[in-house]
Amino acid sequence: MKLRLWVALLIAVVGAATLAVCTTDHGEALAGYLYAKARGGYSVDERLAALSAQVLPSWQADFAAAQVPFPPTEVSYVAFKDSRKLEVYARAQPDTSWHRIRTYPILGLSGQPGPKLREGDGQVPEGLYRAEFLNPNGRFHVSIRLNYPNAFDRRQAQADGRTQLGRDIMIHGTASSVGCLAVGNRATEALFALAALVGKEQVRILISPTDSRQSPMPTRQAEEPAWLPGLYEQIQRELLTYPGAPA
Repeated sequence: MKLRLWVALLIAVVGAATLAVCTTDHGEALAGYLYAKARGGYSVDERLAALSAQVLPSWQADFAAAQVPFPPTEVSYVAFKDSRKLEVYARAQPDTSWHRIRTYPILGLSGQPGPKLREGDGQVPEGLYRAEFLNPNGRFHVSIRLNYPNAFDRRQAQADGRTQLGRDIMIHGTASSVGCLAVGNRATEALFALAALVGKEQVRILISPTDSRQSPMPTRQAEEPAWLPGLYEQIQRELLTYPGAPA
């Protein structure tokens, strides 16, 4: 009788612990990843169909409030390291103005202000990127991979004599990351679905150390590359095309 009670208690404890883990973003992401592998994975279209009822109505409402047609022609995800914010912008046509649609907190990122220079440095890249790949089966939930290293990164690395620049920089779920931007599972679902809807080719991703529309860019430190001020000028010019820029 006592053995049965101990077994029942053990089952209850394990069950409670499993439930607690699976209700966290990390636990949900892991469980979803293992299930996706077991079923042979999801396609982007399958993930979009599964997420549509959950995320598209709120996008439609926000786009209507911003007076931007939904779905838009182009979207931009603008991330600021210091304030840990990711702002979503959209526009109806390539030659029209950007409109701010929504802002998400960045729950996890690593490193300091400054660009990513090599694999394993823990830095989040800085610069203007594109969505290279939409991953419907990621270990950290659905995710968006940046085209890091881009042409600028490779050109500067070649001039510096650097190799092994790293790769697989993502916007993904959960609340922690090394070298990527972790925004939580619900946020990454919304960002993934919007990117899938407009097409990854129409998704810009700008990562800046700060919002230079509101405060100056960081001053280059002696140990940082000589080309960094030029990169920050590029980022500033891009930021000035979005609302919130000073007149």
